[in-house]
Amino acid sequence: MKTLLRPAISLFILLSLITGFAYPLLVTGIGKAVFPDQAAGSLIIQHGKPVGSTLIGQNFSGPKYFWGRLSATGRYPYNAGASSGSNLGPLNPALIDAVKGRIDALKAADPNNMLPIPADLVTASGSGLDPHISPAAADYQLLRIATARSIPAERLKALVAANTEGRQWGAFGEPRVNVLGLNLALDALVAK
Repeated sequence: MKTLLRPAISLFILLSLITGFAYPLLVTGIGKAVFPDQAAGSLIIQHGKPVGSTLIGQNFSGPKYFWGRLSATGRYPYNAGASSGSNLGPLNPALIDAVKGRIDALKAADPNNMLPIPADLVTASGSGLDPHISPAAADYQLLRIATARSIPAERLKALVAANTEGRQWGAFGEPRVNVLGLNLALDALVAK
């Protein structure tokens, strides 16, 4: 028994050191050297303090801000520790109720808006943390924000266009707008 136990324990300790210590340090070091911004969480820093990440959505609910996608992370919206999709199918009553609730909230916030509501304003993303909306979702919210902030809608439309990211590498996905970045640009525009 002793002849079997000693090599097993030695191998366990060696593999634990390699996979639990050496490999994570190596990968972290390479990540920080090659992708320093991403390895640090893609944080947005203002006045020396982090205000959010370009990778994780935030819960904006005031009428003066652009709203992002719904969060599917449970009790606390946009909780990165609880990232997951809602896993609700299109016929699930809970999903239908959530979509109806968001439609009602959008209509109550802007009763004069007759534009069709983009799907990304009433559904969650696969991770429940998506920080982006479509340009159509941003355009849908222009009149509400223009009214709340007393800013011409055309000026807001130009701000949305300036903050719209194109397709990934020019070919993948759709154009998108980072909600946090757009709202920070909106606050900076108003501050001027």
